[in-house]
Amino acid sequence: MNQISVESIMPVSQKKYKVRFDNGVVVELYKGDIKAFSLSEGKTLDEEQQVVFFEEFLGKRATKRAMHLLEKCDRTECEIRNKLKKNMYPEECIDIAINYLYSYHYLDDMRYAQNYVMFYNETRSKQKIKRDLQAKGVGREIINDVLEEYYQDNEMEQIKKLLEKKQFNPEGADAKEFNRVYSFLMRKGFKSSNVLKMMKKDNIYYD
Repeated sequence: MNQISVESIMPVSQKKYKVRFDNGVVVELYKGDIKAFSLSEGKTLDEEQQVVFFEEFLGKRATKRAMHLLEKCDRTECEIRNKLKKNMYPEECIDIAINYLYSYHYLDDMRYAQNYVMFYNETRSKQKIKRDLQAKGVGREIINDVLEEYYQDNEMEQIKKLLEKKQFNPEGADAKEFNRVYSFLMRKGFKSSNVLKMMKKDNIYYD
C-alpha cells in the first residue's frame, strides 16, 4: 500500500465535504471527521494511517449504514452495495460492510429470493418474479435454483390434490384408469416427469 495525498476538499453542504485523494478515491466526510484526521489539501497518509482511516473508521461507518438499511427491509447484496456507493463509500469499505453482514447472516441473497417468491407467487408470474430478482442483483444461479425448487414443490402439491380429488389409487388402478388420469393431468400443463412421479405406487404420499 503506497502513500496517498489529499487532492482537494470541497464543501457539499454546511456539514459535509467531498474529499478527493490523488489515487482517485472520493469520500464524503463531516467537518468533524476532517478535523479529527487533520485532513487538508496536500496532506499525505502513510500505510498505517490509511488502515486507520479506510478500514477502522470508514469501514465501520459503512457497516453501520448497511445495518441501518437492513433495519427497514431485507435487501440484496447488490442493493446494499449500490446504496453505499451513493453514500460515497470506497469499494474497500463497502467490502468490509458486506463481509460483516454475511458473517452474521444479516445478508443472504438465497433467503431473500426464497422469501420474495413465497410472497409474490400468487400475484406475479414466474417470469415477472425472475425479472424482479434480476433487477435487484440476485445471481442467475440463485434465481434459477429457487424458482425450480419452489415451483417444482408447488406443482407436486397441485398434482397431489388433483389425484386426491380424482380418488386415484396407484395400488388399484388398471392401465385404462392410469392413462385416463395421466392424460387429464397432462392437459393441465404439468410436467410429465412430475405427474409420473406422483402417480407411482411407491410415492411417499401414498405410503
